[in-house]
Amino acid sequence: MKRGESMIVPDWPAPPNIRAAVTTRLFPGESKPPFDRCNLGTRCGDEPGAVAANRAALIEALELPEAPRWMRQVHGIDVYDADAVLADIEPETDAAITRQTGRVLAILTADCLPVFLCTDDGTAVAIAHAGWRGLAGGVVEETVARLGVAPASLMAWLGPAIGARSYEVGDEVRVAFVDRDENASVAFESTRPGHWHCDLYALARTRLAAAGVDRVFGGGFDTFADERFYSYRRHRETGRFASLVWIAPATVRADAKAHNADVADGALQPVFARVFGKARDALASSMAPISP
Repeated sequence: MKRGESMIVPDWPAPPNIRAAVTTRLFPGESKPPFDRCNLGTRCGDEPGAVAANRAALIEALELPEAPRWMRQVHGIDVYDADAVLADIEPETDAAITRQTGRVLAILTADCLPVFLCTDDGTAVAIAHAGWRGLAGGVVEETVARLGVAPASLMAWLGPAIGARSYEVGDEVRVAFVDRDENASVAFESTRPGHWHCDLYALARTRLAAAGVDRVFGGGFDTFADERFYSYRRHRETGRFASLVWIAPATVRADAKAHNADVADGALQPVFARVFGKARDALASSMAPISP
């Protein structure tokens, strides 16, 4: 796992033209407590101007090819085709797909599970917001289906979510999964009468396997216990961090040595680049040159 204080770069074996990143609350930004410091969510009570500044800084700092396609997440299973519908407003959906280079997909979370997907040949990517309702409803399976490729050609990475030891749920959550699939019972551990520890990672792996996706990486986070992340269960009034995935344009050439030389020479860098240098270097090192 390549980790920085401000950003996480997935360690899945994705094709070299696939880019992915997860911000943390430590990513430089303008949000004040309790949203400090890089809240990217517009519906959690933060000052709109601060969120707008944080989003603009994110685009520049990561050198994104376009502004992220943010979504209005509703804990459902609808999948937004970012190539078919270029919405002027944030679509009400919980997953998105694209086959277009330079189109940045993004979701916001603060305990729910971000599920990243990409194809072996680097021609398509997807991302899904998977809380327990979305997982139970089938958002993972729907996202895999909407990609329209053989599931065996896909790989997945599970991003930061609340860990099982920090996530106690009631009987209704367990029933929502076990009634559909008895194998889901392994994701629940009894804590007290009518209550269970719930393992979102185990549930997601089960659903991915059922959908035909066997190569699954990531997991092992706990947003409740890890102060780098916003957590709704830890603090009801809190921000949201972003998970982003995109297909790099074929004209892009990422040369880590040239980048390091520019830094040594004091060349201009995107805003905040020096502040989260280690995290940005991790992202740059994952960007191997792309063949024409």
